[in-house]
Amino acid sequence: MKKKKIKKKKVVIFLLMIIFFILMIYSLIKIINYYKDNKKTKKLEETIKESIKVVKEENNSSDKKNEQEVETYEVDFESLKNINKNVVAYIKVPGTNIDYVVVKGKDNSYYLNHDLNNEYNVLGSIFADYRNKFDNLDKNIIVYGHDVKTGSMFGTLKNVLNSSWRENPDNQKIVFITESGNYLYQVFSTYTIDPEDYYIETNFKNDEDYQNFLNKLKYRSNYNYSVEISSKDSILTLSSCTNGGTKRIVLHAKKIDM
Repeated sequence: MKKKKIKKKKVVIFLLMIIFFILMIYSLIKIINYYKDNKKTKKLEETIKESIKVVKEENNSSDKKNEQEVETYEVDFESLKNINKNVVAYIKVPGTNIDYVVVKGKDNSYYLNHDLNNEYNVLGSIFADYRNKFDNLDKNIIVYGHDVKTGSMFGTLKNVLNSSWRENPDNQKIVFITESGNYLYQVFSTYTIDPEDYYIETNFKNDEDYQNFLNKLKYRSNYNYSVEISSKDSILTLSSCTNGGTKRIVLHAKKIDM
């Protein structure tokens, strides 16, 4: 009986060792593929930046204290669409590494794990909600991206939760450029929340419904940006997973004059 128990124990230990070994190999493959995709993404980003030109202009202010260089952006959408016809915008968020081309697919799943070359990539792409329209810009343009540990994609969106980011006014104006125009968005709300669908609504019954929606977004903010928001405003929403996918980091900004 003792020999049988010992034999069974050895078999169990052997099986556990095999399972452990398989899991270790699987994890190693995942890590290698992750860094390969990260390297591929960085190379693609370098190619994309060739189509985005930063132009620095003098601010002709009568107040010498306010004289400074203003950055504007020229985006070659024709070249970008030769890479991927689904390119719809360019976005830059100060105080973060978010400086990307935005694509839009037929759903909100494809670009979770495909890059701008439409190749499988665990880092995915920065992409707009498939329901959004970019001809006149919807009331709520929604843009998604992964919380990548290396800081790419929306990996630095979490910066908006830091007091050092929130208290710097220079960080609070987001550049958003489409084929129809260059836009500037003023941040009015930032927060973390459990996974839900409320804040990614794109259609509203009427102005009152939309105003109630905006009020809730502003109320949720973990910081008072002192920005007024009304049903006449169009907004930009950035969303990313965090904390192992159990939470969402969200930013809302309203469109203002460029």
